[in-house]
Amino acid sequence: MKRLFISTLVFAITLAPQGFTQPTDPHLSLKKEIEQAIARGNNWLLEQQKEMGYWDDPGLPAFTALALNAIVRDPNFNKAQKYPANIEKAFQWLIQQQKQDGGIYNRGLGVYNTATSVTAMVATGREDLEPALVKGRAYLVNSQWDVGEKGKTDNPNDGGIGYGSDDSYTNLSTTYLAIEAIALSDSVVGDGKYGDQPKLNYEAALTFLSRCQNLEETNDQQWASNDPVNKGGVIYAPGQSKGEDVITKDGRVALRSYGSMTYVGMLSMIYAKVDMNDPRVKAMKSWLGDNYTLEENPGLGPQGIYYYFQAMAKALTAAQMDTLPLTDGTQVDWRKELGSKLLQLQRENGSWVNDNGRFMESNAVLVTAYSVLALEQLYDSFPKK
Repeated sequence: MKRLFISTLVFAITLAPQGFTQPTDPHLSLKKEIEQAIARGNNWLLEQQKEMGYWDDPGLPAFTALALNAIVRDPNFNKAQKYPANIEKAFQWLIQQQKQDGGIYNRGLGVYNTATSVTAMVATGREDLEPALVKGRAYLVNSQWDVGEKGKTDNPNDGGIGYGSDDSYTNLSTTYLAIEAIALSDSVVGDGKYGDQPKLNYEAALTFLSRCQNLEETNDQQWASNDPVNKGGVIYAPGQSKGEDVITKDGRVALRSYGSMTYVGMLSMIYAKVDMNDPRVKAMKSWLGDNYTLEENPGLGPQGIYYYFQAMAKALTAAQMDTLPLTDGTQVDWRKELGSKLLQLQRENGSWVNDNGRFMESNAVLVTAYSVLALEQLYDSFPKK
């Protein structure tokens, strides 16, 4: 039997074309594992869908939008065919939550819910969803702040976007979600099919983004700090961080930069078409390289780590960075490491959940959607060999 195997092998080698080399893809095995993990995660999500079509909490349409986005971006989901009845029902439920002002919300948090819903609709590429998408997009644009003297960014909130119309301040988390939804839906309104549409003031938005970054050269707010722990990183809102404050060597109180906001800050600047050599972007990349880890959300520990994972996948893909340069001069294959980490954290039933409940991450529907979307971003962005 052994001789037969060797003879067969020699015969096969003899027949192989001269100069033939087996193509190698260092990510091939991981990509197949990711595809399976996506399927398992989406199967678990489908099991959680409520009879009316929504997911988890009807007061927060964002949960339904995140689940739908994860499902339609599955590499094995055929967007060209008629959608399964349960998925179609969910999209119709989402549209039914749209209010007269264009927002898609029920229990407040209008921008968060609307931006997430618009992004899910964009992912389908369906023309029949465009009217609702366009109304939602206009709601997001009209939610941008301009207080004080009109057209002047004389208030730290100017250019940013809050959770809804009743907010007393803006923040980067919802600003990024709105900018993303607006940028991704540009192709829908760009040809003028829906007439003149309101436009985001990107100049004001960039001023707001700069005011969320610890970089004294470009941030005009007094709290900005170039101390080594914070320089280049990003916080939640001008003058407000979710992390613990840092006491600098000169005794100043510096607002703590942290990982998830730094990634969404960089992603927002990319959506706003800021050059990658811009000093703000370069400083963000430097901070991210100095603080790279998958064991925590830098600056916040386990809090919001799955939001952090998704933000990392989207931002580094948009930045077209196949590797991330670290402080010691090495280059990390972040796709491989992030993909492996998410595979490791997936539970036997296909879901993910955070033991730390801050930012609603004890909710398995929310965290599973985050994780599946992060894996789908990785799957779509692996370098083609």
